[in-house]
Amino acid sequence: MQVPAWRGSPKPEPEQVIQNYTEELKTPPDEDCIICMEKLSVVSGYSDVTDSKAIGPTAVGRLTKCSHAFHLLCLLAMYCNGNKDGSLQCPSCKTIYGEKTGTQPQGKMEVMRFQMSLPGHEDCGTILIVYNIPHGIQGPEHPNPGKPFTARGFPRQCYLPDNAQGRKVLELLKVAWKRRLIFTVGTSSTTGETDTVVWNEIHHKTEMDRNVTGHGYPDPNYLHNVLAELAAQGVTEDCLEQQ
Repeated sequence: MQVPAWRGSPKPEPEQVIQNYTEELKTPPDEDCIICMEKLSVVSGYSDVTDSKAIGPTAVGRLTKCSHAFHLLCLLAMYCNGNKDGSLQCPSCKTIYGEKTGTQPQGKMEVMRFQMSLPGHEDCGTILIVYNIPHGIQGPEHPNPGKPFTARGFPRQCYLPDNAQGRKVLELLKVAWKRRLIFTVGTSSTTGETDTVVWNEIHHKTEMDRNVTGHGYPDPNYLHNVLAELAAQGVTEDCLEQQ
């Protein structure tokens, strides 16, 4: 089974994103903005570099779910420094507002199953995930737009136990793939190569029958850990219910 690749959609205006997820405060709290490190009662530290007709330099707001407060212009600068996907992540507690997407290049995710068991999961078969991303040209969301990027080591094969929790992880990985969160373009931590496709904070098991490098089985904590990593990217069981 092949999982469909991501397709773009129109992005909202940056100021609108900030206004969607914040409530403006008439009286700023007596604390620092952790983005610019200035007092919330004074002008945003980004007022000289971030131009906005909708948000003033002294405006302060509170994020609606976690209630952390920032200069609204600082939140705007932080948002514009990301990939401007319509989502916002609190820099204090990492709560995600909206649907976070990444910068993964186009490619294919395929899923297969076979009967052989993984060490530590002898009571079930195995799910094989094959990711394939070709070399390409960086888009505007990448570090060096217009410059080629490499994609070393593809296709990459990854393994999950074919049990209830493994199948849940698989479904969440499909969501992460569609949201472009599994890979990104950056610098390889192993080779130092720049402008190449690298993993993006969601760990996978790429070895089936040994765990010498930490990338194989047995690993009794792996499924729990990868669920936490997916949740940190905004991919939770709630996403499956919305599909």
